[in-house]
Amino acid sequence: MSVQEVETRVLRPERFEEVLPPERYAEFAAAMQRARELFEGRRVWNINSTASGGGVAEMLRSLLAYCQGIGVDARWLVIGGNPDFFRITKRIHNFLHGSEGDGGELGDAERRIYEETIDEGASELVSMVAAKDVVLVHDPQPAGLVARLKEKGASVIWRCHVGLDLPTDVARQAWQFLLPYVTQADSLVFSRREFAWEGVDGSKIDIIRPSIDAFSAKNQELDGDAVSAILAVAGLLDGEAKSAPTFHREDGSPAQVQRTADYIEGGDAPKPDDRLVLQVSRWDRLKDPVGVIRGFAEHVAPQVDDVHLVVAGPDVEAVADDPEGAEVVLESIAAWESLDSDVKARVHLASLPMDDGEENAAIVNALQRRADVVVQKSLAEGFGLTVAEAMWKARPVVASKIGGIQDQIEDGVTGLLVQDPKDLEEYGGDVADLLQNAQRATEIGKRAQNRVRDEFLGPRHLTEYLRLIERRHL
Repeated sequence: MSVQEVETRVLRPERFEEVLPPERYAEFAAAMQRARELFEGRRVWNINSTASGGGVAEMLRSLLAYCQGIGVDARWLVIGGNPDFFRITKRIHNFLHGSEGDGGELGDAERRIYEETIDEGASELVSMVAAKDVVLVHDPQPAGLVARLKEKGASVIWRCHVGLDLPTDVARQAWQFLLPYVTQADSLVFSRREFAWEGVDGSKIDIIRPSIDAFSAKNQELDGDAVSAILAVAGLLDGEAKSAPTFHREDGSPAQVQRTADYIEGGDAPKPDDRLVLQVSRWDRLKDPVGVIRGFAEHVAPQVDDVHLVVAGPDVEAVADDPEGAEVVLESIAAWESLDSDVKARVHLASLPMDDGEENAAIVNALQRRADVVVQKSLAEGFGLTVAEAMWKARPVVASKIGGIQDQIEDGVTGLLVQDPKDLEEYGGDVADLLQNAQRATEIGKRAQNRVRDEFLGPRHLTEYLRLIERRHL
């Protein structure tokens, strides 16, 4: 197991005064002062398995930068592993969502591979941590490090970003595999109360919902000219850019999108006047890109003749901890190939460049702002940050009523919830309704943006972690 430290930047937390109501900002300012005092002479470490390509990495990149801006020494370590290790941890990930994934087991052989991989790099990693430090261990991949970190004397929080509302036998298998490792932590943090596992000491459970960064390249304000230019340069919309494809990096410096995306399938890019339905996520069966394609083809395209679907995800070669990504791309291509020729021309599968994480984020930002409707038709979801991202941009969202999505969307008020994620007719009908009722879509989008401002930005997230650490005397 290799260990890599990810460079964390410094961002001014005072910038949130621009977007938060005065009373919320005052609460955050008080929390910042307490954090400076609590962590004087201490470090906060975060450990996960990828520096890019997923919601956890995105949150860490911004939250740790604001910690540095507050004056807290926040560090980020990423563990590597061999293909067998990531095959097992992907299986655990699927099981935690209630999905059988590759159909494999989590037995003695898998535990041996998991523990041997963890042990290979544990000494190097633990040597970097001091006894007075606080360590947040994220998700299944590094869970086996908890005991070693506790032996060092550090305070350890295990953060589970995935789960399901109603436990299944397959989920319980993942719990039993991980329980010997995670129960040794001082706190186990879940995104929802319903995600908390059986067999865990209830006094150790804490609930903290994820957040987005309003100022990141993925969520910062972009005017219409910048949106069009970014998508034109990236090859996602037909035509030439009429202005500079400019965005701002996290440090405030201006930058331009230079790399192009790859339309894996879908023919010519949509034209500037075409309406767009968008789903953007990792290439994961639980995100159900095949269902998104079929539901659009069967229930949206026949009703709305000027709308295109874009299903976008990261270049799979850049996401090291997800070995199934390439398979899901192939399955999505097969679904596209099965469509009638007239619908094929309106369905596009896009692979987004990952060479520059902030450039990738700017492209996603432009796609979401250009979309008329954003969908997240997942079959299982821990939280679904793409939902909050689209809501922040005042986009109407159609998403499955599962996991943390239902904590974000008030059905019919700040978005539309598909009651059964496998019901393609319901999904397609909701999308078509928003496309055919512009006033309703606009009103939903405005209310969605206000909800994210109130509930799902970084200051609330950081304040809740501080309260946890204070309450548990870590």
